[in-house]
Amino acid sequence: MGRIRGKDIKAVAFDLHDAYPEKFSEDFEQNKRSVNELNLFDSKKKRNRVAGYVVRVVRNAKRKK
Repeated sequence: MGRIRGKDIKAVAFDLHDAYPEKFSEDFEQNKRSVNELNLFDSKKKRNRVAGYVVRVVRNAKRKK
């Protein structure tokens, strides 16, 4: 079984995707750099979790189109 992400990670990921749709894609490394540029988090772990969940949000958004 996979890890469950908290509501805070999910909320930030959805907000970032809605605010900056052109900055995020299905590439984790690019998303990681984009989240880092916004200087939202002090910890690497949170940054990576949000960047990883943004990948999922982008994929789901493309599937719904």
